[in-house]
Amino acid sequence: MAVGYSEANAKIKQLSLVAGLKRYLDYGRKVFSFDLISGWSCPFAQDCLSKVHVIDGKKKVIDGPKTQFRCFSASQEAIYTNTYNKRMDNFELAKKAADSPFDVADMLDSHLPKKAGVIRIHVGGDMFNRNYFLGWLWMAVRNPSVLFYAYTKSLNYWVDNLDIIPDNMVLTASRGGRLDHLIDKHNLREAIVVYSEKQAKKLGLEIDHDDSHAADPTKRNESFALLIHGIQPKGSEAATALKALKGKGSYARS
Repeated sequence: MAVGYSEANAKIKQLSLVAGLKRYLDYGRKVFSFDLISGWSCPFAQDCLSKVHVIDGKKKVIDGPKTQFRCFSASQEAIYTNTYNKRMDNFELAKKAADSPFDVADMLDSHLPKKAGVIRIHVGGDMFNRNYFLGWLWMAVRNPSVLFYAYTKSLNYWVDNLDIIPDNMVLTASRGGRLDHLIDKHNLREAIVVYSEKQAKKLGLEIDHDDSHAADPTKRNESFALLIHGIQPKGSEAATALKALKGKGSYARS
């Protein structure tokens, strides 16, 4: 099984320039991510719900009944076999450990790269059950010199544990899920996918192009926007918006 963490892509590597993260990335430490299979591990996804199905030996992205824009990481999994396999293997490993938060933390800790300074929890996937979420909290407690950050739609697990989130964990509510009401009720920091820079400006939100907002612990109370990105279904409103951006979307700053 090809399990474990992945070294950050070029976008996330720019986090070394963020002042609030410098102490986590000194002495040559790096940014990594731990990813699960998209959709299948996202129990509260709605607007972006997409899953890769293997049909007659071929991978195909199938969107959910209320999907407004396709999950960019599901598209990655449909294209790149190694990405699909590693995320699926991680998901299977995590499910086996998820009977106990401490087992989850043991599993995550046993694969943690020695040079890890910042960990993005899930480029693909989400907190699929309570014990898995609590396992990440315990993982952060065990590793105070590492910064952990995540977007999540599993807001019930966050809200139930608001008072015990470690200082080295930065969470962002990903609007567009079945539990969005908890964002407003508990005034959670959130990320909103927008279709244009004008929309972000109207909402009064800065656009995060490279996770510098998402990961920065000094901005843990500041909401932000993400420009639509990834492969979108032909003829959809999201595809039209993406075309108008001409490559200017989040994670692909020109």
